[in-house]
Amino acid sequence: MDSALSDPHNGSAEAGGAANGTTRPPSTPEGIALAYGSLLLMALLPIFFGALRSVRCARGKNASDMPETITSRDAARFPIIASCTLLGLYLFFKIFSQEYINLLLSMYFFVLGILALSHTISPFMNKFFPANFPNRQYQLLFTQGSGENKEGGRGSPAPGSGLTRPLCPEIINYEFDAKDLVCLGLSSIVGVWYLLRKHWIANNLFGLAFSLNGVELLHLNNVSTGCILLGGLFIYDVFWVFGTNVMVTVAKSFEAPIKLVFPQDLLEKGLEADNFAMLGLGDIVIPGIFIALLLRFDISLKKNTHTYFYTSFAAYIFGLGLTIFIMHIFKHAQPALLYLVPACIGFPVLVALAKGEVTEMFRPPHSYYQEPWVPSLTVPPRDFSYESSAEILPHTPRLTHFPTVSGSPASLADSMQQKLAGPRRRRPQNPSAIYEESNPKDAAAVTEGSKEGTEPSASKGLEKKEK
Repeated sequence: MDSALSDPHNGSAEAGGAANGTTRPPSTPEGIALAYGSLLLMALLPIFFGALRSVRCARGKNASDMPETITSRDAARFPIIASCTLLGLYLFFKIFSQEYINLLLSMYFFVLGILALSHTISPFMNKFFPANFPNRQYQLLFTQGSGENKEGGRGSPAPGSGLTRPLCPEIINYEFDAKDLVCLGLSSIVGVWYLLRKHWIANNLFGLAFSLNGVELLHLNNVSTGCILLGGLFIYDVFWVFGTNVMVTVAKSFEAPIKLVFPQDLLEKGLEADNFAMLGLGDIVIPGIFIALLLRFDISLKKNTHTYFYTSFAAYIFGLGLTIFIMHIFKHAQPALLYLVPACIGFPVLVALAKGEVTEMFRPPHSYYQEPWVPSLTVPPRDFSYESSAEILPHTPRLTHFPTVSGSPASLADSMQQKLAGPRRRRPQNPSAIYEESNPKDAAAVTEGSKEGTEPSASKGLEKKEK
């Protein structure tokens, strides 16, 4: 993942132009300011709207649309995985032909870009559909297994159980409707445009879609995990940009929408400009998911303020602006996370220190979009299996055998009618009446004893009752 802000005009692109016998005219200050300002604006849009959509995504009830949660273990391993991937791409470009590698990557990102762009524009396009639009529901289900293992074998639902779907491992389970198909068709037009022309506008449309979906669907479980992720990628970015030329080489050789670009000579050449400044999507998505986490943390505090979100958002603007300034001064590609990580972590922590909410910010992992965290007692798990039910409910009566019924249905029906037609014995409501009905002599003895006020009569009645 490219994570460096660079200016190809000051790097290998200038040498390549000289080798071909052509020299590029220097970019005007207006063109440079327009390019950097546009990159800054394009970086802010997916972070802001992606953070808002991450709240709705986290509150969603559909299990298939739940976000992917990054744990502290995932955050610690991510820089190592990213380093191996970056080094592998660098070796591929050195060993194999760059043309064929970019062809395979273009087809791969063509499909991903269409899906990402369709998911991005779907909420906006739904407002333009008429009310009588025939919106039919569809489902693309891809399961593992075939034959009896899929439909009638082990793990399939029993007939009449109410389950309509086989209990097999689902590889793809994508639900969509007719409106999504329209959005998919519009996104396919952009995909074909990018595949044939590699135009920078089509590249940016896909890059913005990837960034917004990343901020929306990738969730950190708490601030500590975010600090681990940003701290690890801070070292990763500094090493691969300043220590080697691996990241800059891959960024310039990788023809895929993994970076946002904007021409510095747009004012001179228009839409056919070719002198680009670029910003890697890693500089947008990684700080963006941390900013989205702080928005959900603001909501969990239930104070009707978004202090930490706006603070981190302003810190991102400051950090990216400082990156552009340093790059323009030193004329060298800069690792943007070198300036973004201290700003995005330091500013919110300082605000938390001032407000006395550091403990709440670094509380244990939980869902920031739900109720505020309350410490609870840890209850050891109990075995509630069928074998241990005798220990839990030892005096529960159990049915050990089923009664046998013999006879024809007609005879059984006649016997039931006779029982229903027979005289019913009315149960008395008074407890004393129950006693009199069961033992009338003893009841009379107790009554006489109570009238005379003599204890021997009552004791005799109680003794008879005990017998």
